[in-house]
Amino acid sequence: MHLYMIRHGQSHVNVRGWDEGNLDVGLTDLGRQQAAALAAWLPQELPEIHAFYASTMNRARETAEIVAETCGCAIRFDDRLREIGNNRSDHSPWPADQLPRDYANYWSTERPFSSIFPTVEGGESLMHFRTRIGQYIEEMVERHPDQVVVAVCHGGVIEMAFDHLFNVGPFRRCEVWDDNTGITYFQYVAHPGRETWRLRYHNRVDHLLGDHA
Repeated sequence: MHLYMIRHGQSHVNVRGWDEGNLDVGLTDLGRQQAAALAAWLPQELPEIHAFYASTMNRARETAEIVAETCGCAIRFDDRLREIGNNRSDHSPWPADQLPRDYANYWSTERPFSSIFPTVEGGESLMHFRTRIGQYIEEMVERHPDQVVVAVCHGGVIEMAFDHLFNVGPFRRCEVWDDNTGITYFQYVAHPGRETWRLRYHNRVDHLLGDHA
């Protein structure tokens, strides 16, 4: 399987100075330009896409819709691809009008087994988040052997993909950073007795070289 994980375009929650907490908001004008640049470039890199997935959060949804229209793909929306804290500990998504807003006073990697929204019952921890991303990836391996899969998601989702595939422990020491619309490519190869995953590239942003960088 060829798994391409793409972070969404710039959202209002990514803008410096955002202080309104966790909200499911969409793309900025720049984010839409980034998504359009990605949409124009991606068919050259991936002339055939067998499955196109996206997070159900607005910033990823908007990005996916712009790209899918150009690529001619049907989008399969998946709640497991939502950013950390936007699902409950049982992996079900919070409705938009019930999203927890106020983060804990600690970073998720400092206390990976504690909810990042401790004032809300059923809040998600880093380990809950990592579990749902791992479940998604393992399902993709079974569902799409030898196929090209694209997943438009979030920076945290890509980080957890690294943790899952590299078998990182719960207490992380290095952030995996992604630019908006950056592309990460993992390949699954069934080689008995050796590594089954290959990282082919990370945070590729060729499409942003120019006005939208």
